[in-house]
Amino acid sequence: MVKPLSSALLAAIIGAALATSAFAADPVTLRIGDQKGGNRSLLEATGLTKDLPYKIVWSEFPAAAPILEALNAGALDVGHTGDLAFLSIYAAGSPIKAIGGVRANANTQAILVRNDSPIRTAADLKGKRLAGTRGGWGQFLINATLEKAGYKTTDATFAALGPVDAKIALIAGSIDGWAVWEPYISYAVLKDNARIVADGEGLTPTLTFIVASDQAIATKREAIADFLQRLNKARTWSRDHVEEYARNTAELTKLPEDVLARAYRAQDNRPITIDDAVIREFQEASDRATRYGILAKAVDVRQAVDRGFTQAAPASN
Repeated sequence: MVKPLSSALLAAIIGAALATSAFAADPVTLRIGDQKGGNRSLLEATGLTKDLPYKIVWSEFPAAAPILEALNAGALDVGHTGDLAFLSIYAAGSPIKAIGGVRANANTQAILVRNDSPIRTAADLKGKRLAGTRGGWGQFLINATLEKAGYKTTDATFAALGPVDAKIALIAGSIDGWAVWEPYISYAVLKDNARIVADGEGLTPTLTFIVASDQAIATKREAIADFLQRLNKARTWSRDHVEEYARNTAELTKLPEDVLARAYRAQDNRPITIDDAVIREFQEASDRATRYGILAKAVDVRQAVDRGFTQAAPASN
């Protein structure tokens, strides 16, 4: 005769079964927005997309703005974006949160000019037509650079252009300068004969956030946490494997390998923990963006982040 299981033992067995089959019992698909193949390439190069307990559907975007629009519309679950671009759409009421991210070196945001331009330093930007993304670090960097040079933010003309249009305009000479980020900087320097006249050193936090919709956080939190852990692990690997990372991204995106290698060396991205120091730094940048008129109203950064995804994660902030 088979002895019946005790209720406590039965409950333990059921609990263990549920825990180990959480993903299988409720298959999850993460819809992830990527820029220039960076995160997808990174995970694939390290083999960390193998044996995933959920499915990833990747979508490629040229910049942060359309990623944020897709998150706001519910078409994506997760994306990555510069912190100020994220805050711009968050301040407008978008149901999203920053859940993790990386810090890059300050020279990964820069103002470019044509090599034959008479502009040599930030002091020469007065009265010029300068392009960048509206509501993001492009616009912020232009204002901050002018201010640092002793000018008013109105002492240059701002042209709101996305990366593709701004690149064409710079080559054609219809703008004098372009505020942008990597890998656009490396492409412009190596392929378009552009020159850097100013960068974000001391002006911008150079953070890139992993952002998720509130809906995805509520319904796919376990999968998102696992994805973020894998991404942070891969990011740490990439710092010592730049050439391999660049080669993999080049195969995926068809961007030149030398451009990507230069960009990745310049960035040296390090995973961050969203802690008090990051929030304070981000709040200071947010307040400055409000003063510039980039943000329509002041934002409490503490309400814009979910710190639970990185609380226990080792990171170099």
